[in-house]
Amino acid sequence: MGEKGKHASATENRRFVWTEIVWPLVLALRSQAFTAGQYRVMRDGACQRGGVTVQAASRGLASLIQKGALFKEGETYSIHYRLIPYMRVGAACDYPTAMSESGM
Repeated sequence: MGEKGKHASATENRRFVWTEIVWPLVLALRSQAFTAGQYRVMRDGACQRGGVTVQAASRGLASLIQKGALFKEGETYSIHYRLIPYMRVGAACDYPTAMSESGM
């Protein structure tokens, strides 16, 4: 078997960051926005549990911003406005739903 392609790795990184870091953090805070510091705390735990490098998670976060599921302003990140209703009811918002709702 060969190595994963660039696109597959990027998708895997985005999926990990969304499902293991971003969405659990949004639900825990019950807020559409979180700080870089809050993200780092959640990221470090998730990376340790999942056996994923911090660098891969960083690429996943950058990719989520590029895809429009997240927005960054200064040291604050926020989710796409179409994902807020999922947060308000505490619903699971898996990666495909997040991508679909944010227009990707």
